Amino acid sequence: MRNVDEPRIVSIVVPVYYNEESLEPLFDRLRVFEAALQQRRLRLELIFVDDGSGDGSLAVLQRIRGARPETKIIKLTRNFGALAASKTGLRYATGDCVSILAADLQDPVEKVLEMVDCWRAGRKFVICVRANRDDPWTTKLFAALYYRIIRFLVIRDYPRAGFDLMLMDRDLLPHMLAIGPNTHPNLFAYWLGFEPQVLTYFRQKRQFGRSRWSFKKKLALFVDTLTGFSVVPIRMLAGFGFFVATASFLYGFYILINAMLGEIEVAGFATLVVLITFFSGLILVMLGVVGEYLWRIFDNSQNKPESIVERADL
Repeated sequence: MRNVDEPRIVSIVVPVYYNEESLEPLFDRLRVFEAALQQRRLRLELIFVDDGSGDGSLAVLQRIRGARPETKIIKLTRNFGALAASKTGLRYATGDCVSILAADLQDPVEKVLEMVDCWRAGRKFVICVRANRDDPWTTKLFAALYYRIIRFLVIRDYPRAGFDLMLMDRDLLPHMLAIGPNTHPNLFAYWLGFEPQVLTYFRQKRQFGRSRWSFKKKLALFVDTLTGFSVVPIRMLAGFGFFVATASFLYGFYILINAMLGEIEVAGFATLVVLITFFSGLILVMLGVVGEYLWRIFDNSQNKPESIVERADL
């Protein structure tokens, strides 16, 4: 139990993957952030999670720890993904509030301080919504489609431009640690129902290195989000299947009546092939969606660890 006279702690989790160039500039900004926290009688708990980086990120982190010995460094055995690395960092967080900060400096550290002030004012959940972003048009297009679908199928009032930067009170942490491996932490935190304090910011252009957030990873996140939070896709397929079955029954009844009246003409071969191909493809799509849900049940039932920690410098 912490003494009431001791300063409260703000935990910052930073997942790191090929961020060698941006880590030292990020640390410089975090030093300024820490000084601002000290003026508010708050302490900073800084947690870096090396997600199997293949560059010199770990060596830079060791230098950072040399300059600030209380910094925590968690090294994973391999690359498990940004979401898994973030959730690993949350397990080591001991602060009164916690935030996940990208290491690429596209999300401004200064906004975390604004979120901390909102938290001190009594808000348990604070998010920073992107008012605009300096990203390639392909990234903007995918993000717009992604969040539109999320609002339509999962959470109606989810921010239109989404958010990556958030700060959570300690009360949310047990729920965040209990989520499965295919659950997006930001979406889950919003789903918990704590009314968020919403701030806005401009997502800056990436200045260091290149993004490892490939289209394949984005697509996997999209599928995980839908199957992890919504039953709507499978219900839409079931509804469409019911509609097709009903139409087929009515059409079959129509054929039967015309056959009895002797008014049926010989059906075209091309029409038959098209219909068979269409419905065969539709059945495969339906089986694929059902398979995605079944796979997540199987994957979670195996109780595999979401990430493996090779070393923890605490």
